[in-house]
Amino acid sequence: QVQLVESGGGLVQAGGSLRLSCAVSGRAFIIYAMDWFRQAPGKEREFVAAITWSGGSTSYADSVKGRFTISRDNAKNTVTLQMNSLKPEDTAVYYCAAADFRSWRVNEYDSWGQGTQVTVSS
Repeated sequence: QVQLVESGGGLVQAGGSLRLSCAVSGRAFIIYAMDWFRQAPGKEREFVAAITWSGGSTSYADSVKGRFTISRDNAKNTVTLQMNSLKPEDTAVYYCAAADFRSWRVNEYDSWGQGTQVTVSS
């Protein structure tokens, strides 16, 4: 099993930056990809960014391209989401998720963090 713990959320003004981290423990060697999702009040959870654990290939939602950057540090077993030029519509609870290859192929995730709140004021 893999355990995930997010940190780094908070309150920031529009245009500001935040850096979220996801600490990975347990059987990290089974991870194929790590994703960030977010869920705003009254809305469905949505994909934000993804990175493959070994190769570092990345993908982003159109709404965050050019503003957010996902990265991973395999030695420290962490995944980071650098968020710049934040907008009020980025306000949400942000979750990291991990998938092994079998789950990734069917767009499923094996482990989820508890979430961290990001609030962007206008």
